[in-house]
Amino acid sequence: MRVRVLLEDFTNGIRALAPSRFPYRRFALALVLGGLGGWLFVQARLPLPWMLGSMVFCTAAALIRLPVAAPPVIRPPMTAVIGVMLGASFKPEVVTQLPNWLPTLGGLVLFMVACGLCCVGYFRRVAGFDPVTAFFSGMPGGLVEMVTLGEEKGGDARIIALIHSARILLVVMTLPFLVQWIGGVSLGGGRVAGPSLAQTPLGSELWLIGCGILGVIAGHWLRLPAKYLLGPMLVSAVVHVTGLSAAVPPAEIVNAAQLVLGVTIGCRFVGTPPRIILRVLLLSVGSTAILLALTLSFAWLVALVSVHGHVPLILAYSPGGLAEMSLIALALHTEVAFVAAHHIIRVFLVMVSAGPIFGLIGRRCDKAAPAE
Repeated sequence: MRVRVLLEDFTNGIRALAPSRFPYRRFALALVLGGLGGWLFVQARLPLPWMLGSMVFCTAAALIRLPVAAPPVIRPPMTAVIGVMLGASFKPEVVTQLPNWLPTLGGLVLFMVACGLCCVGYFRRVAGFDPVTAFFSGMPGGLVEMVTLGEEKGGDARIIALIHSARILLVVMTLPFLVQWIGGVSLGGGRVAGPSLAQTPLGSELWLIGCGILGVIAGHWLRLPAKYLLGPMLVSAVVHVTGLSAAVPPAEIVNAAQLVLGVTIGCRFVGTPPRIILRVLLLSVGSTAILLALTLSFAWLVALVSVHGHVPLILAYSPGGLAEMSLIALALHTEVAFVAAHHIIRVFLVMVSAGPIFGLIGRRCDKAAPAE
């Protein structure tokens, strides 16, 4: 009882410092908590500490209703930084490796079908969701695209958003440890490959800034999904594949981008009753276990018929976010272009096929239904 009173007093005190009418003060609190979580994860030498630590602490803050928030305007510039960084991993030799991707892309299509069938069935039968909500919650696509399509078809947009947010949260929290165990590699220490800000020449910084600005413009003009990530990544990839520049973002900027990314993922649960968050997280534990089991199975099978090892395939097939999985690949110094390309293709295929597939299933169900 005494602990509960102390916790309520602490929460009320924090709320008084960060009133809801000033969202940037709430964001400042989220950054402080995220920074604390990142620092503690660095000390514990846990994988991707700045992203995972901030994510865990901000999710916990949302659960106990601390006044944290991540204004939408904050994420795009940090996402663009990550996009430029991922594009810098595309080297000229990537072009010669493209034919080796054919078996893995075929496996990706089969993997997506298996994930869709298993997860949609899970959310329909175990969670008891209505058909529309279950379908768009179970599809292994991007959060924004699935929420938009699901809402258009009459599904519960909030549940779909929470399920996909929880999927990304749980996959990102568990996969680094799984990769460490399977691959025998270390993701700890908090150190990011690349020069420090003081070591980066001004010319390199201008190249990187130019890639980010032109990438955002290109992403908007081409109407790319996740334009703030894909646009800068594509422009940066072209610059680095053609050999125009070999510059990479400074380590401090990359760590800051990971911190903000973790904060925004954790703050997605803000404003949702803790009871619903806990229920969604519990349901997502089951679906994440299914997804990770399928990921490991397909990675093992496809590794038998391709030149790629288990770890790159696990990261390429894993149902986490593009930026998050690519960051893990970057920390491992393993085939970032391969991992990023497979996630882009997965999101694109699900985005263009989910609506027509749902329409086809709906028409067949209508024809099978007995007339009144």
